[in-house]
Amino acid sequence: MNKECALNVCTQFYTYGDSAQDQLLLQDGSSFGPITIAYETFGKLNESKNNAILLFHALSGSQHAAGNNPSVDPAGERWTSECQTGWWDAFVGSGKMLDTDHYFIICCNYFGGCYGSTGPSSINPATDKPYGGSFPHVQFSDIVDAQLPLFSHLGIDHFYAVIGSSLGGMMALNFSTRYPTKTNRVITIACGLRAPTLTKVHNLEQILSIENDPNFCNGHYYDGPEPLRGLALARMISHKTFVSLADMEARMNDRCEQEKDEFSWYKIRRPLESYLLHQGRKFVRRFDANTYLNLIAAWSQFDLKNDLKAVSDQTLFQSCQHQNHLIFSIDSDCCFYPEEQQDVFDALQASGVPSTYQIVSSEKGHDSFLLEPNLYQTHIKELLDS
Repeated sequence: MNKECALNVCTQFYTYGDSAQDQLLLQDGSSFGPITIAYETFGKLNESKNNAILLFHALSGSQHAAGNNPSVDPAGERWTSECQTGWWDAFVGSGKMLDTDHYFIICCNYFGGCYGSTGPSSINPATDKPYGGSFPHVQFSDIVDAQLPLFSHLGIDHFYAVIGSSLGGMMALNFSTRYPTKTNRVITIACGLRAPTLTKVHNLEQILSIENDPNFCNGHYYDGPEPLRGLALARMISHKTFVSLADMEARMNDRCEQEKDEFSWYKIRRPLESYLLHQGRKFVRRFDANTYLNLIAAWSQFDLKNDLKAVSDQTLFQSCQHQNHLIFSIDSDCCFYPEEQQDVFDALQASGVPSTYQIVSSEKGHDSFLLEPNLYQTHIKELLDS
């Protein structure tokens, strides 16, 4: 294990799987290793090791949930200024919703990621070249399982709570149902039991936009130009589901800008168009196309019923009756509509799991979970204090 310390925050790295018997067994039956997991911790683990909270990040998030971290070497230039302030900085810290004076919060960059954990851009020790397109097609269960050796290394057998939003919420559901004895409290925001049909449509559009970029080269592009235009288009497709239209209009600048190679015939005429192009340009500076492909493909495949080999949704949480769940919906969310969280709540109720369902009112859309801690604080603190 080694560290990269930055001010009050350290990105740490744990590597395992050098030998065949220690490798990660993937859902497709193959084994993979070695694996490095990049992670950050906030607060202090107590002597009893019973104050740990596991935090799962969203699609393009990272291990850096709070504080300031100006650099993470394995991420290189992808660790832009946008990454340097923790993505849940308003939620995690001394006296905040996840109070580091009381809890030890841990957040890992996902297996398959591009911020320090082993992923497609990592060097394959067998070839001394990046894995690229040969990296395994992971599932959410693989991403969850990849973190378990780290928790064992830290001596954490049980988490005080497990929390996740959006894609991270589905990870939290996967973890807490496949390993129900490892936590008593589960908090999920803006997610569902499976990928909605509309999400699958959007994800296919994004996959096609990246694969159709002539620079993609079946994922083996690290020694040449990257498929930036395909990744930018993918981000533009998804962005409209993360931000409400009202918030999008509020964020727009009153100018129209386009780069020379973005269009040959069309000319940008509206600030909205310029805003969307800017979101795509900004994203490609900080994220890897292969990682994006892997995560959205896994997202499209996600179905908790299949992960658990369950007969129906009503039996999903039968092993979780000792848990207490808090489920949040965002009324303006068009990435995971509130009906998706209602399905989670109904499934919990069918198995007799203590659960609370809250709908927050926001004009921010899906991204409310990143921006408005005041909407979630009271209910989360109540559950953590229970």
